[in-house]
Amino acid sequence: MQNIKKRCALICGISGQDGAYLAQLLLSKGYEVWGTSRDAQVCSFALLEKLKIKDQVNTVSMSLTDFRNVLQVISRVHPHEIYNLAGQTSVGLSFDQPVETFESITLGTINLLESIRFVDPMIRFYNAGSSECFGDTGQNLATEQTAFRPTSPYAISKAAATWQVDLYRKAYDLFAVTGILFNHESPLRPERFCNQKDRIRSMQNCGRK
Repeated sequence: MQNIKKRCALICGISGQDGAYLAQLLLSKGYEVWGTSRDAQVCSFALLEKLKIKDQVNTVSMSLTDFRNVLQVISRVHPHEIYNLAGQTSVGLSFDQPVETFESITLGTINLLESIRFVDPMIRFYNAGSSECFGDTGQNLATEQTAFRPTSPYAISKAAATWQVDLYRKAYDLFAVTGILFNHESPLRPERFCNQKDRIRSMQNCGRK
């Protein structure tokens, strides 16, 4: 029988809620799963442990803001699919750390896209977007056609990353897409994230229960 290579996925941000659940799903589908952390040797990957899948996941150190490092990792792993769930994730913290937020999200995204273009344009790329890009829509529901009006460093960074993905899809014919994620909960979600139906988007309120 011919030996058929497993599909391989690289998850950037595997230590978070979404990354852990995605890893679990892909493993159940027979994927070879790799996950990144800035320092994989010291990261506990606690959520992977909680889901009892840590020993099934290959981990590797990668800094999304270092293009050479990103290129090296993708060249080494050579995944069929890359999922970008990494970067600074707190709206409130983005006001205190705007530069780190912009670099980790925007620079990180373009480093991944450029690496795909150099290593293998057939790699499929998924980028995690955010409903924060829409800003305050009042009583109107947001759709894919709703204009972006970001009101925080985090939202501005996510909007820029979304447009980067759109550009690379059209200009370089990559399979590159952004999913616009709204607030979602699970038993793995850290308590520091706010979840209020009518929350005010500000540093003062972000983080309150």
